[in-house]
Amino acid sequence: MCEVLEGEELDWGKEEKSDRSGQTCMKCKESSAVLIIRVGDAFCKSCFKEYFVHKFRAMLGKNRVVYPGEKVLLAYSGGPSSSALIQQVQEGLGRDAPKKLRFIPGILFIDEGAVSGQSWEQREQSVSEIQRVLQKTTFPFHIVPLEQIFSLPRSVLQSVLPEKLEPTENYKQAVNSFSGQQRAHGADEVSGSADELAQLRVTGDECSTYSRVPPETTSALTEVFNSARTLTAKVELLQSLRNHLILHVARTCGYSKVMCGESCTRLAARLLSNISLGRGAFLALDTGFSDDRSGDVVIVRPMREYSLKEISFYNRLFHVPSVFIPTMETMAPENSSLQHLSESFITKLQAEFPSTVSTVYRTSEKLNISRREAADENVQQERCLMCMCHLDTRVGEASAFCATQISQDLSQKRPKSNAEPPRDPDKQCCTGGQSCDKSTSCSSAPRTQDFTSFLCYSCRVTVKDVTSVSAFPPYILQEAEHRSRRSAMRSEIQEFLLDEGCEDI
Repeated sequence: MCEVLEGEELDWGKEEKSDRSGQTCMKCKESSAVLIIRVGDAFCKSCFKEYFVHKFRAMLGKNRVVYPGEKVLLAYSGGPSSSALIQQVQEGLGRDAPKKLRFIPGILFIDEGAVSGQSWEQREQSVSEIQRVLQKTTFPFHIVPLEQIFSLPRSVLQSVLPEKLEPTENYKQAVNSFSGQQRAHGADEVSGSADELAQLRVTGDECSTYSRVPPETTSALTEVFNSARTLTAKVELLQSLRNHLILHVARTCGYSKVMCGESCTRLAARLLSNISLGRGAFLALDTGFSDDRSGDVVIVRPMREYSLKEISFYNRLFHVPSVFIPTMETMAPENSSLQHLSESFITKLQAEFPSTVSTVYRTSEKLNISRREAADENVQQERCLMCMCHLDTRVGEASAFCATQISQDLSQKRPKSNAEPPRDPDKQCCTGGQSCDKSTSCSSAPRTQDFTSFLCYSCRVTVKDVTSVSAFPPYILQEAEHRSRRSAMRSEIQEFLLDEGCEDI
């Protein structure tokens, strides 16, 4: 740290502004710079576009996750990052594009207007703007309301393990095979032409139609988020439900990869908020380039090396359209949620210290899954009902988690004088404190204590802020009931089961 003597004046802003006026591009050394990304990194318009495009394709080429001919679903929210992602894919599929992209794209937009309190007229207006933007891409797109989570099957929460193959050899074989097919069909001369792009144009069969959902479903979705007492829990709940719906659409439509437009600024804020929420064990999945927690569908983040400043400049210079859609955190104060507070902290610190986001991002880039977990990928492990990560609560009795759990249980015990009054024998409790008729099925509304046993530590913290889990979508409650019955059955026949270390006789 440098020290400033008394009487000295700091006028860095004026010096910086005067020094940078008339600055030339740091790459071509000829054209005048139109923007400065970092200190000393001045670019002209053409060089900045080349730099932006190269970083995107270099990220995909370095990781070799997306194979030629694969169907890739682009998660679109209308914001600047996802809009820049779609623009990069469009240019990468063009005829004159260097290092041309070879996958088949599709776009998914999830309408979350019911969560932010929008009316149907406002939601339809936003969806119409989204449709106008997506129709210009000539890609098949799917517009799905968030209310569709109430029709998801229970299989969404089940991880499908893919076949284990050698990634390097398979990628080379896939590229050679794809290039051979192109040469055999004479596609080298017409690649990127209008005939090829016509195969990706929007048709009625490829795109899902958006229509109003019943008011009862919208009310049920509103009840789910009204049951959460804090905005932090609502944001985490929305993230989990959104991921479940994305996974279902990808599996239904045959997409093996999902691309998200999360920038390094957003990932840096997520890293801090996830640590605060107890998700330190899953930082490699939540902030890494690829997320394969579901097994058959891999989430990819090719925009993770772009700062929000770079994306904003790119969209402004090259007229990339975006649509503003209000969310739960729009116009909310800084301390309204942990996620919003972390983002505000990172943004303000970045303004004073330009290397803040880069430092936090590089820290997350070094995080990897432990060798023990990587070796157990072929073994079907029990997953969390919400985030679908492996349960980090399956630990020994001498662990810190068990000590914390014991302290919580002891602090929540009530004296006998404050015991609950006897319940009506004609009614039975479903969700701890709420009663239902005998004709009502209680299996669809498990107790909170039974429900949290199938959650990871972070999701347990989130569910603590939920008043009742009975409002959750049916597929989550059904999966919790299925696991509870399976666990009870296993405990009944435990004495007849062989240990895992026993060998077959």
